Amino acid sequence: MAVLKVAKLGNPILRQIAQPVDFELLNSPVGEMQVLIDNMIDTMREEDGVGLAAPQIFQSLQLVVMECSFNERYPEAPEIPMTVLVNPVITHYGEEKAMGWEGCLSLKDLRGLVPRSEKVTVEYFDREGNFITIKAEGFPAVVLQHEIDHLQGKVFLDRMTDLSQLSYLEEFEEYIADKETIDSESTQ
Repeated sequence: MAVLKVAKLGNPILRQIAQPVDFELLNSPVGEMQVLIDNMIDTMREEDGVGLAAPQIFQSLQLVVMECSFNERYPEAPEIPMTVLVNPVITHYGEEKAMGWEGCLSLKDLRGLVPRSEKVTVEYFDREGNFITIKAEGFPAVVLQHEIDHLQGKVFLDRMTDLSQLSYLEEFEEYIADKETIDSESTQ
């Protein structure tokens, strides 16, 4: 497979609403869509991401891959099995919201504090075209919201309520991440 180039903030494709995946292409004997999915998985893994949406690799398609297994960028994150979401839709947002630090492969060196619903319900099709409904909470719910936002032309910056909580990764690790760890340990 191949590792693809990731679109960076400023590229117009990241601000477009992605087109639904055509199921004839998904199940085509030529297999182009399946190769694209495999390339997205390879790209996400190579970039140490936990999710990747097709617009991030210059494809205006409603297609997301996500996985978390011993990820260096998110060492404390729970495991998420490899999941391919075709034409995903969030059908329910939980009422409770939590603030959390997010990064993005399209905004590589930035971290921002973003409010997200703690629970979501998502309907989608898997890579074979099977209809699936999942209920997610915590970190997996955040990843789903983040990636599905990409399909609507949104990035995490659009969800931030306080841009003073935006940081470059290096400064985040030096001034914020360590302080939050110390603060949470001192309250336990």
